[in-house]
Formats: sequence, structure tokens, C-alpha cells
Amino acid sequence: QVQLVESGGGLVQAGGSLSLSCKYSGRIRYINAMGWYRQPPGKQRELVATITGGWTDYADFVKGRFTIYRDNADNILYLQMNNLKPDDTAVYYCNADSAYDYWGQGTQVTVSL
Repeated sequence: QVQLVESGGGLVQAGGSLSLSCKYSGRIRYINAMGWYRQPPGKQRELVATITGGWTDYADFVKGRFTIYRDNADNILYLQMNNLKPDDTAVYYCNADSAYDYWGQGTQVTVSL
């Protein structure tokens, strides 16, 4: 199994920045890819960004504002979020794609006007 623990959410004004962290542990050698997803209020969960080896991919609505990166030495996945907008308000989830899909518990990000 893979364990994922997110941190770093909070309340920020529009235009501000936040950095999310996801500490991963367990059977990490079998992880193929990792990513960040989010679930806005009243909406379905959606993909934000993924990282596979050195390749990254982003949803159009975060391109140029968010950066996903991975520290393999400390086993931490990050999401740097800049120029945040109220529409970015959501619960953000860390995901690990292994033999199974693993999810963290989620961290709330709230962006105010």
C-alpha cells in the first residue's frame, strides 16, 4: 500500500500563493505517476496536474500558474500555486497511480476576493 498525507492548504486572497505538500510512504517503488486533483464545492473531482518521471502535465485552467514537482529524496510531492483565483477554491487531493489508485485525505484551499 501507499500512504499519502497532504498539507499546506488554507485561506488566501486572490492573486496570492500557496504551496501544497504530499508526503508519500509505503510501497513507493511501484508508483507509476503522481498527481494533484481538486473538487470544487458542488462539483466533481477534476485533474489539476500530473508528474511521471520528468514529465509534467497540467489542466488548461492552471497552466502558467501552478507547478507540480517531486522530491524523491524526501518522498514529497508539491504543488506550487501562484496567482490564485476564487475559482481555485476546492479540496485538493494527492494521488498516486500504482497497482491501485491511492488518495490522500485532502486539504482545503479557499481563495477570497
